[in-house]
Amino acid sequence: MPTSNAAPVAPFQPLGIFGGTFDPVHLGHLRLAEEAREQLGLPEVRWIPAGQPPHRTGPRVASRHRLAMVRAATADNPAFSVDSAEVESDAPSYTVTTLERLRGLEGARPLVLLLGADAFLGFTRWHRWRDIVELAHLAVLTRPGFQFDPAKVAAGEGMPADAELAELIEGRRLAPGGSASLREGPAGSLVFLPMAPLAISATDIRARLGEARSVRYLLPSSVIDYIAANRLYRPE
Repeated sequence: MPTSNAAPVAPFQPLGIFGGTFDPVHLGHLRLAEEAREQLGLPEVRWIPAGQPPHRTGPRVASRHRLAMVRAATADNPAFSVDSAEVESDAPSYTVTTLERLRGLEGARPLVLLLGADAFLGFTRWHRWRDIVELAHLAVLTRPGFQFDPAKVAAGEGMPADAELAELIEGRRLAPGGSASLREGPAGSLVFLPMAPLAISATDIRARLGEARSVRYLLPSSVIDYIAANRLYRPE
């Protein structure tokens, strides 16, 4: 069961869902979750660290450490909660099965899956991606001025050509300012949200730590302290 420092909410208030490896969690992750919470009026954003992602090289550090770092990073925000179920499971961490589990727990409560624009570009290659859209709304965080034009997505102008993604955008996208309608149903809509760009990369952070370089102002102090205490991301 998730551990939470979030206040109780009405049963049909939307729940933000933010998953990832968080290897390590950094200020870019925190800012994305906070901007989505603010723009969508989410009373809670639930962070779900992946146990073992099925389609990529395993995370650099053990799942228990990544879970502990997310808990440390989010502890001072009452709107953030942390779900440990994926870390505690031996099964691969697929988004669709995570959402099926949450749907069983939350009933008809609207679920809003938070995605970065880069992740959304590859969304139609995700396991059972069509089922994901039936289980949750999608909120895609983009840099200011960036537009996901269906015709350009289908033609591959400046991005990989993807007719299925273009169809998803055309059929599910809410009009600007229409995010309030996410409360009207449990799943199925798509909203794009501009966010302040923060060029922070977990890959770069791991490299800096491996070279004993400073990561101050890239990670919360609590996460830096945890990494130091547990001697994580040291040169191999």
